[in-house]
Amino acid sequence: MTHPIMLFGLLIVAYFCGLQVENAFSKYWEEHIGLPHPPHWLAAKASPLSLHQAAIFMKLIKENELATHLGSFCKQANVACSTNALMKKTTINITLPPLAQWNGVKEKYDDLPNETPLSVANQGGLPYFRESMVKEGGIMLIPDLRDPISYKSFLPQSLVSNIPFSFARIKELKKIFGVVDDSDMDEYIQNTLKICEKSPIRGEQCTCATSAEDLIDFVVETLGHHVRIWSTESVEGSYENVTIGSVKLIHGNLSEPPVLCHSMPFLFQVYYCHVFHKVKVYAVDILTRKKLNHVIMACHVDTSTWNPNNIAFKQLGFGPGIIEVCHWINENGMVWTKILT
Repeated sequence: MTHPIMLFGLLIVAYFCGLQVENAFSKYWEEHIGLPHPPHWLAAKASPLSLHQAAIFMKLIKENELATHLGSFCKQANVACSTNALMKKTTINITLPPLAQWNGVKEKYDDLPNETPLSVANQGGLPYFRESMVKEGGIMLIPDLRDPISYKSFLPQSLVSNIPFSFARIKELKKIFGVVDDSDMDEYIQNTLKICEKSPIRGEQCTCATSAEDLIDFVVETLGHHVRIWSTESVEGSYENVTIGSVKLIHGNLSEPPVLCHSMPFLFQVYYCHVFHKVKVYAVDILTRKKLNHVIMACHVDTSTWNPNNIAFKQLGFGPGIIEVCHWINENGMVWTKILT
């Protein structure tokens, strides 16, 4: 039995390690972003690993020994290894239907599979819609806003640089994390790596940020230090017919494209961030069965470079360059806009 004084000492060490990690993320934020602090939900995604823990696990990865310590790694790093993925699924809102199949692949704007049936694409509501469909007092069926693996944290930049993040090395990646073939996690990994490695369409600038530092660096390189960050408040309203409340344009400068970042279903936190020209951003209130939710909507005004087979055009009945296409920003997603001085 652990002695009370020893246990108290361990708790103190754990507390200060967590504080050290949080302070490291906050410090990087303050050095690069002209905002006082990150949103609480984003700060919570900072890796909980201390420098000492990260060094130990990095050594295990290099020596191909992580598999023997996978349970400890998953728990301490707060990542979605196969050993804890099923346990963590209990955190998903059990009042909602299973996660929509569409969630993991809708970030593709140019290369959606032709065989994807509309019944899947429309699961829970339209993932894409027209700007004119979102009017105060109107009714809309909201799709699944959930992040399939919402609890996952970033890995430290030093650690993730030693992990094979590429489709060509997917077998090696799955072996490190104990991922079983044909499992949900296997599908998530394949979809995410395909999206991250696809060629950008004309006019698009994109990256996959695999660490908090990578995310901040991309935003600063694209927009500068003086930015605002917008995100959907919660998943309330998913699969519901909601009443649209106020619709507020928060970014309408088509000459200053925002950065859109989508949380990807993966073992650890990964963001697919991209920049499109001519994008409007709205803050929309939706009245759900339980409460008011504040959601973010992005509208792509120029779709002329999109693939004609994009599911959005199949749903809405028009082709590239003829209509604008809008979508909601899901849980843990974000939009960054430049503050014009």
